[in-house]
Formats: sequence, structure tokens, C-alpha cells
Amino acid sequence: MALDPSELLAIKQRFGIIGNSSRLNYALTVAAQVAPTDMTVLITGESGSGKESFSKIIHNSSPRRHGHFIAINCGAIPEGTIDSELFGHEKGAFTGAQDARKGYFEVTNGGTIFLDEIGEMPLGTQARLLRVLEYGEFIKVGSSKVLKTDVRVVAATNINLLEAVNNGKFREDLYYRLSQVPIYVPPLRERGNDIELLFRKFAIDFSERYHRKPIQLTPEAREILMKYRFPGNIRELRNIVDRMSVMLEDRLIDAETMIEYLPQERNSLPALYNRSQDNNFSERDLLYKVLFEMRHDMNELKKLVLQFLKHENHGNSIIEQHPELFNDMEDRSSHEETLDKRFNGNSNAYFLHRRNNTPPHKTEEEPDNTYDLDNVEDITHETESSNELSLEKKEKELILKALRKNGNKRKYAAQDLGISERTLYRKIKQYEID
Repeated sequence: MALDPSELLAIKQRFGIIGNSSRLNYALTVAAQVAPTDMTVLITGESGSGKESFSKIIHNSSPRRHGHFIAINCGAIPEGTIDSELFGHEKGAFTGAQDARKGYFEVTNGGTIFLDEIGEMPLGTQARLLRVLEYGEFIKVGSSKVLKTDVRVVAATNINLLEAVNNGKFREDLYYRLSQVPIYVPPLRERGNDIELLFRKFAIDFSERYHRKPIQLTPEAREILMKYRFPGNIRELRNIVDRMSVMLEDRLIDAETMIEYLPQERNSLPALYNRSQDNNFSERDLLYKVLFEMRHDMNELKKLVLQFLKHENHGNSIIEQHPELFNDMEDRSSHEETLDKRFNGNSNAYFLHRRNNTPPHKTEEEPDNTYDLDNVEDITHETESSNELSLEKKEKELILKALRKNGNKRKYAAQDLGISERTLYRKIKQYEID
């Protein structure tokens, strides 16, 4: 049963929850519905997504709200002392135990314990926790007396507990006991426009703290912000806004400034090959790029084998028996040196050159001037014989053509070039393109 919109809004206002995404609203609804019960809750989600806020919602909306609430990071407590921290110990139970001590399960009797990073809990402690959940009983370290406690447990993890169970790092019976009610907190990148709402909230908060005008975003900067994946989630966004609020004099954030303050993402080949973003990028282009890299690696390997054989007792006889494997090494070396000098062994640079010198659209009437994939030597010889401009100039020309073609809209120009917008912004700045 879904919550009334007014009830959902009241929860958000009470606990400072910003956002309207459907996944967030569903998680809040489950938390509100399970709060009046004593059921054990397992909250899953990435680090920084706000899991602890859900534990507070559950506690403060429950009949236990007048009791103690303790949040414990299981990964931050050493394995040798976690049993003592949770269940207490008797005097003399171990070296340094000069006095008896109450554990969190005894102190929090009648309240709620939030066990964060439950996947980091040692297996021995997991067995003790399971007994608490099943029977409400525990034994202090160094004691034989069974004590009773009435504590509600809310656990959280940012790892896959089922995978940990399969790897023998987490008890299966404890997993099913903890996940009586599972709640999934979505990462920031799955919350759509909530990113912009949180940015504005943090900007206002830091403007009040630093007594400065709040920072704002241009449409282009907003687009870049919305596309960033935020691996650190809300915590990362908050830190970025905090840093901008302190460092920047200009309170209107443009695209280039936003790029500077967002961590750089790696440009990998799978990200480059995206059919939905670039209709001009073909499988043939991809094959040329991969083939260039494979050819270079194979020739390097052959050089190593040849050098190794020349220094072995029977190496020369092996070379004589298989001349076809090495007879073209001398001929290839000059081609390889020329190609490497031109592109510095950079397949991305070669790839841009290849795209610029291949017609993007070929009709049946036009001759086929593309290279034969089965004859890679065509690539080397044509590269050497061409008397074209430097790679930097050709790259600049390629960027200018893409910008003109797309009416100076950088988003679509980047898609045509097969690169990310952030890379295009850096190139525009590097080549001082207006």
C-alpha cells in the first residue's frame, strides 16, 4: 500500500530527504510501512547513497523512538574487540579488561541498533548476532551467564551479501534472518532530476555557511552534471558543491568549470563504441582500431622471440626451419618506426586520422578507397607516403568540421567524433577554438 503524498512529503521534510524519483519514494514507503513493527530490516545500496538516513526514519517512526539508537560501523571495529563492543565483557576476560563493561546490545535494550557494513562482520560475531535475533539472548565475553535483550536490528551493506554467502564470508542463515524486509536505496545516478535538486540544496546550504551568493549552473553545465555517474553518490556531490562554493569567484558555473571540478572518467573502447550515440561510427572503424593495436603488439612479440632465439643454442636452426615467421621483420621495422613516430603508438590518434581520411558516407557510384582489412600493409604504406598536415592540425580541422556540421552544438559534435563531451571541451580549449 503506497503512502499518501502528504505523508511522504512529511517524512521528507522531517528527515531532510531531497528528491522525487520513483525509486526513492518506493524505498521511503517501505521504510515507513515497516517502522511500526519489530521486523529486521536489511538496507542495501552503494556507499554514500544515504542508507543511515533510512535507519533513522525506521527508528524515529517506531514505538522504540524514545529508546536508544546506536549506529555502529562493523568495518571500523577491529575483529579482536568487536564481540566486546557489541556484547560486553567481564573483568579479566582478556588482557586490558580491568573492569566489566556493558555492550551495545545491553545498553540499547528497548531501542534500535543500526549495524552498518554488516558484510564486514567476522563469522564468529555473526553466530552471536544470529542468537540475538532468534532468541534475544547473548553472553558477555568471559562470562557463562545468558543475558536477555529487546533490541531491534537494522543492518546495511554496500556489497552483495549473497555473493559473500557463496564465498563463505557470510552466514547464509544470518543473511535470511536479516533480510526479513529488504530496502534498496538507489544510487544518485538512478535518481534523475534529484541530482539538480540536491545541487541547489547544497549550494544554498554552503552559501549560508560561507556568507556568499549561492552558485548556479548554466544549461550546459547542468547537462554535464546530470550525465556524471557519481560513484561516491550524495557524499561526492556534496563535496563537489562545497569545493565550488569556496573556490569560485564567478557564481555562475559554465560547462568548462564543471568539467574541471568533476573527476576525470576514463575513455575506454566500449564507451567509444555506442551505436545509439553515433550513427556514423561503424564496426569497420572499430576493427581498424583494434587491428592497429593487435598488429603492433604482435610485431613486438615477434621481435622478442627472435632476440631470444638468437641467444639460444638451437635458436638459429629454428629460425632457419621457419623463415616465413621472421623474414619480414626487417622490412616491417622501418614501417613501424615511421608509424610510431607519427602517432606515438597511440591507437586513438591513429583512429582519429583513419576516420578523417575515410569518407563517412559512400555511395555505390563512388569507388571503394577504404583499406582492405586483410592487408594491413596498405595502412602503413599510405600513412608513410601521405604529405598531410600534422596530426594536431588534422584533429583541429576534424573538430571544426563536426562543430559546423552540428550548428556548434557540442553534444552532437562529440557524438559524431566518437568521443565524450568532456574530451571535446578539453580539445576546444586546447586548440583555442571559439
